[in-house]
Amino acid sequence: MIGAYDYQTLREILVRTSGHALGEGKEYLVERRLTPVAECLDHPDVASLIQHLRVTGDRRTTRLVCEAMTTNETLFFRDGRPFDLLRERLIPDLLARRRSERRIRIWSAACSTGQEAYSVAMTLAEMGDALAGWTVDILATDYVPEVLERARAGVFNHFEVQRGLPVQMLLKYFDASDDGWRVKDSLKRGIRFEQGNLLEGFGHLGPFDIVFCRNVLIYFDVEGKRDVLHRLSRVVAPDGYLFLGASETSLGVTDTWRVLPDCNTTLFQIHPTSPAASRTLATA
Repeated sequence: MIGAYDYQTLREILVRTSGHALGEGKEYLVERRLTPVAECLDHPDVASLIQHLRVTGDRRTTRLVCEAMTTNETLFFRDGRPFDLLRERLIPDLLARRRSERRIRIWSAACSTGQEAYSVAMTLAEMGDALAGWTVDILATDYVPEVLERARAGVFNHFEVQRGLPVQMLLKYFDASDDGWRVKDSLKRGIRFEQGNLLEGFGHLGPFDIVFCRNVLIYFDVEGKRDVLHRLSRVVAPDGYLFLGASETSLGVTDTWRVLPDCNTTLFQIHPTSPAASRTLATA
């Protein structure tokens, strides 16, 4: 088991590089996730791997360590309600308010292997003629290149498609293949996958009408959450929407956002008193 000094070194590296705030008493998790990395890089143990990072600051090894410590758990239509709100309220609302632009932009941040982005695309596809003549851009980003490549490929095994994906949608939007189920090109074309780190600048990506940033801020410390939420307020349109995860909130972190209580506790808009609320779409 790694010692306290090495553990603290790793915690500092993770926060600085990926925003991941590793709590106390997770040495067992570190050993389990980093032992394969240590072996792959010919280090005798995890302690040696961390010491190497402390001495050299090796960027490639740092990236591999951060990727190994990242949780990439996801499933189709996760939590259900956000996608109901997307279909029943948010898109109809934006169709009424974006009639001059006839364009809607959606961002799936920390998209992992892509189930969320594909769930958004299927939700919109199911709306049929309501979006005829509109341009809908879906951007999906993640920090881990290998995970993002899986998302871009759009191939899921039998276990993955059984997690949250209705059978009728599976048959409609996927093709059976030797390695599982492959997203049809007609759906895949509507999504752009790019590598991105929430700790780094993402202002150039906006503005967006809807951002899904779910189940990632739970790994950040308070300062990290505040920073990301503040910068998100600069890329979400003043009348746009932000989804956080079921166990995430802006309350007690920042007053830039307000929860929409008539929807659920994970849907937010920029607070009317926030400086971000005075922006226009043209300057977002």
